[in-house]
Amino acid sequence: MFDHIGLCISQLERSRRFYLEALGAIGYRLLAEYPVEVAGHRHVLGFGDERPRFWLSVDRAGSGTAHVAFTVDRRAQVDAFHAAGLAAGGRDNGAPGLRSHYHPDYYGAFLLDPDGHNLEAVCRGAGTDER
Repeated sequence: MFDHIGLCISQLERSRRFYLEALGAIGYRLLAEYPVEVAGHRHVLGFGDERPRFWLSVDRAGSGTAHVAFTVDRRAQVDAFHAAGLAAGGRDNGAPGLRSHYHPDYYGAFLLDPDGHNLEAVCRGAGTDER
């Protein structure tokens, strides 16, 4: 279990638009923003549900990419995450669907963000939720 996680991004506004849409579809919103003058080293954005848990900081991305998976309660949220991320300029990296090779009820979708980070929404439910 992690308390929070951060990724480097290369372009603030492009990533802000993408993450507002993709994470908004699963209940995350922008909860904190600190410009360089406040943060002291780079501009940062903090997304979360109750508190910032997912941080983005403007830096030269490209020294490597990360994979981050967000847990959701319903398969419909996985579908919404994928659709919103595509509409916001993300690239498909795996359409919503069952991935039973991970777990019999593993339903996930994958997106590449504007900097190439692999994002996933996953529901591990029994598949009874309405779609």
